[in-house]
Amino acid sequence: MTDEPKEKSLVIFGRDVGKIPCFRNSMFYGITGGLFSGLVRFMFTSHPQKSSNFAVLSFSFITLGYWVHCRYEYSKLKFETMRLQELLRRNTLLEGTQADVQIEEKFGTKPADA
Repeated sequence: MTDEPKEKSLVIFGRDVGKIPCFRNSMFYGITGGLFSGLVRFMFTSHPQKSSNFAVLSFSFITLGYWVHCRYEYSKLKFETMRLQELLRRNTLLEGTQADVQIEEKFGTKPADA
């Protein structure tokens, strides 16, 4: 009867945003970047409305920019992982067959301990 506390998460449109890759970091960098840029702008201009507008604009650009960059890197990594898994699957199927011997002769990929 041990009731483990459930992790609270934010669900938007039926999707847990905590499980979306890059969401957390994008929001974190966007919020902190927007906050600091708005504060710096206020320190130099002393116009609260312009500083607030600048902070929101900075938040938007930083969040969007980091999101695009992070998702691009995530997609590249996912593609390479899928490619490597397929190559490993093919290697296990060919191991010990005549095709494996031909590949080893052609490319010289014999293991060092063999």
